[in-house]
Amino acid sequence: MTRMEIRSSASLASIFALRMLGLFLILPVFAIHAKTLPDGDNSLLVGMAMGIYGLSQAFGQIPFGIASDKFGRKRIIVIGLLLFAAGAFVAAMATSVLGVLIGRAIQGAGAISAAITALIADSTREEHRTKAMAMVGGSIGLTFALSLVAAPLLYQVIGMGGIFAMTGILSLAAIGVVLFITPDAPAVQLAPVPLSEVLKNRELMRLNYGVFVLHLSQMAMFVVVPTALVQYAGIAVTSHWKIYLPIMFASFVAMLPAIFVGEKYGKMKQVFVGAIALLLLVQLGLWQGLQQPVLLISLLFAFFIAFNILEASQPSLVSRIAPPAAKGAALGVYNTMQAIGLFCGGALGGWLKQHTGASSVFIVCAVTSLLWLIMAAKMPEIAKRGKSAPSVQVE
Repeated sequence: MTRMEIRSSASLASIFALRMLGLFLILPVFAIHAKTLPDGDNSLLVGMAMGIYGLSQAFGQIPFGIASDKFGRKRIIVIGLLLFAAGAFVAAMATSVLGVLIGRAIQGAGAISAAITALIADSTREEHRTKAMAMVGGSIGLTFALSLVAAPLLYQVIGMGGIFAMTGILSLAAIGVVLFITPDAPAVQLAPVPLSEVLKNRELMRLNYGVFVLHLSQMAMFVVVPTALVQYAGIAVTSHWKIYLPIMFASFVAMLPAIFVGEKYGKMKQVFVGAIALLLLVQLGLWQGLQQPVLLISLLFAFFIAFNILEASQPSLVSRIAPPAAKGAALGVYNTMQAIGLFCGGALGGWLKQHTGASSVFIVCAVTSLLWLIMAAKMPEIAKRGKSAPSVQVE
């Protein structure tokens, strides 16, 4: 990669990570913090407050992606960061779960994921795009690790309001990164592509369903897991970082050989399908082993290996398969499904936990993962890095 490609990819990955930081920081502590609020005994409302960010993202991703194709990536990213900051400050001042829900909805309205990943694709050559997208995926995984470690400590020092205010300030700082550090992408004139062409693409839809399942599972799990660590493993929430930190770093290291080997030898489909199978096994294991501390921690490690592989590889595939003039739109649809998964995971996880018990959360996640595994097994082979994207079927 050239210095310009590295600069562009790294700066945009950091902004993407910041957006995810606003989501992830509340996961380990909000379900416990909510019990101190007037309406915190309503598990469904708590789950919706965790997942509403994803729902408002879902409404914004496609319009923001299309707008970035038409009006420019950077302009749309700046607008999204301003909305993100505004929502963070609203949530910081909230005194109820409902107030946090409103602030999170405003945060999510800054739906810039598609614009960021499209700008990365614009700024990198085909043979290096997987690396660039893996930087984004890696930043998400590392941000998640940082959140799981830092959230309990930050909550103890500055409280939930302070966490939200901090993410708002960081969002405003990120605008400077976009304007003054991220290079402008080369200007290319392309004929417009209708959104219908993106929506009819079978391979893109397969990836869209996959990112929905991945983030539904992640959010639903963390409606249950923090409480399970306290209840069954006897680990106080302020000490959860002692579990999350080694798990996240070890899982990130463990996924790298699979990515490198898959790319080098053209075995990415096998790696991809294997990661989905591992995700399914984790859900089945949590269904039966949630009350066993050693098994619970081992399954968290396996989950994050699968999560990191899938989060690093899917956006690159979308950018390679999508029509060049509709990368923003295609990534908008992809990130919409990611956002819907986040919302559904939080809301459904909260509802299932309250009405049918924690084990039912993992049954639902296992069923959706099994469907994804069946769909992924039928996908075409994924070409080696630097070669043309796999052929796609359009109906």
